[in-house]
Amino acid sequence: MEQSMKKYVTTWGNAISIADRKPENYAKDLTLRYPIRPMFDGERLKITLDNFCGTEPVTVSHICVADSADSARQIVADTSVPVTFDNGSRSVTIPAGEAAVSDAVSFPVRRGNDICVSFYLGEFVQMRSAVLITGPLSKGYYTVGDYAQSSQLPLDLTRNTNWFYFLSNVEIETACDNRAVVCYGDSITSQAWPDYLTLRLFQEEIGHTAIVRRAASGTRILRQYDNITYDSYGLKGEIRFPRELKVSGADTVIIQHGINDIIHPVGVEVNPFRPWSDLPTAEQLIEGLQKYVRQARQYGLSVYMGTLLPICGWRTYEPFRDALRCAVNAWIRQTTEIDGVIDFDRALCDSTNPAAFAQEYDSGDHLHPSEKAYARMAAEVPEILLRHKEC
Repeated sequence: MEQSMKKYVTTWGNAISIADRKPENYAKDLTLRYPIRPMFDGERLKITLDNFCGTEPVTVSHICVADSADSARQIVADTSVPVTFDNGSRSVTIPAGEAAVSDAVSFPVRRGNDICVSFYLGEFVQMRSAVLITGPLSKGYYTVGDYAQSSQLPLDLTRNTNWFYFLSNVEIETACDNRAVVCYGDSITSQAWPDYLTLRLFQEEIGHTAIVRRAASGTRILRQYDNITYDSYGLKGEIRFPRELKVSGADTVIIQHGINDIIHPVGVEVNPFRPWSDLPTAEQLIEGLQKYVRQARQYGLSVYMGTLLPICGWRTYEPFRDALRCAVNAWIRQTTEIDGVIDFDRALCDSTNPAAFAQEYDSGDHLHPSEKAYARMAAEVPEILLRHKEC
């Protein structure tokens, strides 16, 4: 295929949010390794490291990409290729609040064949720009020492992690009919359903599409927490959404966001950081969602919206909160401002008590779905949304 018929498309991606604040939020002499499942064939790729939430510069000593071996901790060493920045530099320093996109790296990628991105932090680095994600395809590793280019991470020096630090994008130069679908939301989306949606693409042999997750736990549409107790709950939608929609090759976004605006406020007498003044009206939440739609249209994206899930039994549940949730869902189901609705609520709710999850779909906390429910959510996404559009 001629070069003019190719383009860069994001095959994997994450939001960048704020890591949970702990005294040990600085790292030194540490290797991070993240397995990635590519959705496209290609011969070149680019990687983005993002320090959006950092308050000081971050230096990555060196980074490489390699084919993954049978164990996710292992790479095929003779496939390892260095990733460079600024026309050939092995190390990169990323200022606070900024991101760095690598040089184009010649590296053959095949759909479904996992690769690993490994990088080494030699000197003290502020570990603040990160996101917590889970799911069958979302796992990483950290190792004490410089093992970025080693075929296997030593078991005694390595631990699993679901925190993804700095790594926000992997783009592949690929055929022009390949594209990305962005899943935007909070903890429900930072958990497993986007991974199950990716697996569905393989199971149903749907090519040309990548699922790119842009989700951060605890986030709200209208408010954010500016204190160290809750700053890991991330940035508000006004800041997050326009930035996180900048995904190469994306033509569609699925929005599933807003439940934290409803469940968080409890009054300062209960929690000094969660005043009742943070509780929105249905009209305010809908206005926030409408702003998302307008911004997505400016990027040329089709917009699908997922209904808000049941909350009966959650620790802050009250009937007025459920009434607010239902009012927002009614608007999502009826509005003509979007291209389609994915009714996650009706798919997962109990038939006799629709304010609650069906038993098999409740993780146990009455807010987050079970693994079975996440698979069901992926199944609810319309097939037409997953099929590619013409170049």
